[in-house]
Amino acid sequence: MELAHYSDFAVRLVNTEEPVRGKDSLTSVEVVRDLFGEVSQMARRVTEADVPRFRAIRTRLRAVFTAADEGDQTGAVDLLNSLLLEFPVSPQISGHDFLDEEGRPRWHMHLADHSSNATTGYAAICAMGLAFHLTEFGADRLGLCQAPPCRNAYLDTSTNRSRRYCSDRCATRANVAAYRARKRLEAERTDRTGLTHETSQESTTPAER
Repeated sequence: MELAHYSDFAVRLVNTEEPVRGKDSLTSVEVVRDLFGEVSQMARRVTEADVPRFRAIRTRLRAVFTAADEGDQTGAVDLLNSLLLEFPVSPQISGHDFLDEEGRPRWHMHLADHSSNATTGYAAICAMGLAFHLTEFGADRLGLCQAPPCRNAYLDTSTNRSRRYCSDRCATRANVAAYRARKRLEAERTDRTGLTHETSQESTTPAER
């Protein structure tokens, strides 16, 4: 498992909140445990105390995405570095659960968990994952959805750095909204042109006509 894969953990956590809509799904131990996905061993350590701590980490991670989305790459890196300093990890070579065709381990880098609680473990994974993603693909690959009111975080893995939305649903909604806006503008221009023409006709004398 490549270390950049761990950046998905950050996206999962950030997107448990929809600030513009005033929605927050990070409300229980069960929700926090679900964020760990396949890392079930760490998830079992989650307690009620981790819920508010996860919200605090979420705020800091969203700040990283916001800075990157606004083009402040230095700011994004500074925020991420502060998380890396506060939540260090221990990379190790692992081969468990991954075997090749001949039954030999598929060696890969793994983030070992030596954290004191579930929050620090998850925060360390998020920070390291985003760090590898940012340094491999660029800070401009971290973004926030451009389809109002959604501001979900996403990782742009497109070949031409063109991603602007967190999902196909938001992309479709934004395109439909843009199409309707163009149609309204065209209709308004047509109405104004028609009124101008009628006014011009009314201002002329019968002789001029």
